[in-house]
Amino acid sequence: MASSTAKTKPTAPEGTPATFRAEHQRDVVNRLKRIEGQVRGLIEMVESGRPCEDVAQQMSAARKAMDKAFYRMMACSVMEAVSVSESEDQTLREVERSTRILEKYA
Repeated sequence: MASSTAKTKPTAPEGTPATFRAEHQRDVVNRLKRIEGQVRGLIEMVESGRPCEDVAQQMSAARKAMDKAFYRMMACSVMEAVSVSESEDQTLREVERSTRILEKYA
């Protein structure tokens, strides 16, 4: 649906696209570091012979944390693509690309 008003390019909520990307990159890295700690804890649990249900609960938590990190990364990717797109067609292509990634890996 076309609009007769001039469209302005959306800006990243945190400032420039580079700042926006850096902040989200830091967020994803921090999430992955927490997951890394969870996995180390899981290894210790298995090695010490903890009950399977305890290990399963922690594995589930680590898996959910990984899913959240993945979706956070994808949200950042979509927001960044939209903020730097120079046309509506390019925006649609970028959103479609992200959709294909979600379909393939989510």
